[in-house]
Order: sequence, then C-alpha cells, then structure tokens
Amino acid sequence: MGTIVFFGDSLTAGYGLRDPLTESLPARIRQILRSEGMEHQVINAGLSGDTSVSALKRLPEILKIDTDIFVLELGANDLLRGHPATLVSHNLHSIISAVKEKHPAAAILILGMKLPIWIPDERAPGYRRIYQDLATQNHCELVPYLLDGIEGRKHLNMYDGVHPLAEGYKIMANNVWPTLIRMITKIN
Repeated sequence: MGTIVFFGDSLTAGYGLRDPLTESLPARIRQILRSEGMEHQVINAGLSGDTSVSALKRLPEILKIDTDIFVLELGANDLLRGHPATLVSHNLHSIISAVKEKHPAAAILILGMKLPIWIPDERAPGYRRIYQDLATQNHCELVPYLLDGIEGRKHLNMYDGVHPLAEGYKIMANNVWPTLIRMITKIN
C-alpha cells in the first residue's frame, strides 16, 4: 500500500461540496483505486484559498507524511491575486525540490491549469506555460488541464463558475486517473 498526497488549493480541498470526504478529487481517486482493488492511502492536503506563497509555508508539515506520489495543484489563486508568473513558477519549483529532497523516491504529478480565454496574455504574462515548463524541467508527470471538460459548463460548476460541483469532480478524477495509474504501475 502506497501513499498519495494531494497538495493544493480549493480544487483539491473540495470547496463548497456537501461532503468533501467523499466528493473531492482525492476522495474520487480513492474510490477509483478501491474499485480497482488497490488499497493506497490518499491524503487530501488541500486548503481553500491557498497560493504558492502560503503553500510553501505549510509544506514542511505535509512533508512529514511518508509519500510515494505527490500530486501538486496550485497557481489559480496566485493569478487571481495578481502574483507574477515568475514568482509562482519559482514557488512551485521550490515545492517540487523540497518534495524530491525529503522523498527522493516519490513520483510527482503536476495538475495544470489554463488561463481563462478572457484574460489576455499581457495581463498575465508567463502563465500559459508554467505547468508544462515545470514538468519538463523537473521530470514530473503532468495533467495539462485539470478542468478539461468542466470549465464553462454551468451544470458542472457552482454559482461562481470556478469551483466544480460533485459531478464536475467525477470528470476531474477521470482527467487525472490515466496519468496517476501509469505512475502507480511504475512504482509497484
């Protein structure tokens, strides 16, 4: 039995769900694992409102957990708060480096985000390639767009248009699962 740690913001924590313990992304992944006969421990280390800056501050506590796969999902709140892409990239790289140092055998999966179409490149320069560049530079696995098939679909999102409803989290888990199962297979 391995341990998978999901480290992220509200999209990991399950903000606004009736029951994040059963409906969040980590919970959905745990359900898929169990349906496949795999008894991995899945830890939800998501914190609503987290940015790459605040996540770095709480990372040492999370790194105390023996980790086989570390899933990193951060950056959307940084964009909303106007943090420059260079800062976000630096912070995410620091998180990845800390995980590699503390758990050298752990595999790392980055869950990517995309800028909304309505945000022009000049308003958020550098954000479009953060996740791809981090994955390449750090030899991490990547899900290019966590909200693929969810973004912009009112029936899958809360009133804010940002946070998925329970049905959206099912799609999110299906977006993550193919890459995650490849990683699990490699370490087993």
